[in-house]
Amino acid sequence: MDQTAPSLEEIEACARRAIEILPEPFRKAALEVALRVVDFPPEEILEEMQAGDFDLTGLYEGVPMTEKSVMDVPQGPDTVWLFRRPILDEWADRGNVTVAELVGHVTVHEFAHHFGWSDDDIAAIDPWWE
Repeated sequence: MDQTAPSLEEIEACARRAIEILPEPFRKAALEVALRVVDFPPEEILEEMQAGDFDLTGLYEGVPMTEKSVMDVPQGPDTVWLFRRPILDEWADRGNVTVAELVGHVTVHEFAHHFGWSDDDIAAIDPWWE
């Protein structure tokens, strides 16, 4: 039995599958957001969020679509970050979901910030709390 933790590439593949099942027009818009999968949040993110290494499983960095204006000057690409080690830590603590399910949940949650979705919107796409 293979006991190897999923690689960064495998976590990204799970996230990409979660994006593929988003309903249109969200799927197309999600493909325009940068997806970054790293082991831990960069130090500057941890400092800005006042968080520890394992506190964040994901992060949306950008301006939500509901707040964007054609007059805005882009400050950089909207980015969804996924943090592999904290995701694996939460997965081990939970013990009742697969890594793919947890990655899908974190991915949808972070894109929800990008889309400006309400909790009801998120629940319709990702019935995580049922």
